[in-house]
Amino acid sequence: QVQLVESGGGLVQAGDSLKLACVASGRTFSPYAMGWFRQAPGKERELVAAISWSGSSTRYADSVKGRFTISRDNAKRTVYLQVNSLKPEDTGIYYCRLSTTIVQAMDPLASGYWGQGTQVTVSS
Repeated sequence: QVQLVESGGGLVQAGDSLKLACVASGRTFSPYAMGWFRQAPGKERELVAAISWSGSSTRYADSVKGRFTISRDNAKRTVYLQVNSLKPEDTGIYYCRLSTTIVQAMDPLASGYWGQGTQVTVSS
């Protein structure tokens, strides 16, 4: 079994930055891709960003391009999401996801693992 634990969320003001982290443990397999999703109240969970095992391939939602950066440290089994210039509409629970390929990591219905999430709240 694979466990994912997110951290780094909080209550911030518009324009602030945060760095989210997700640590994988347990029976992780390699290579694996990872991704970040978010879910706002009353809305569906949506893809924010994803990254391949090597880090050479990344994907971003249009709404976060230029503001968010995904990265990973395979030695630490950790994926990061640097979130800058936060807006109130970025508010939500941010979930980490681990899957075999970046395509699967980007698809919430594909096989993979989820963390419990970390809350990000952006006040105006």
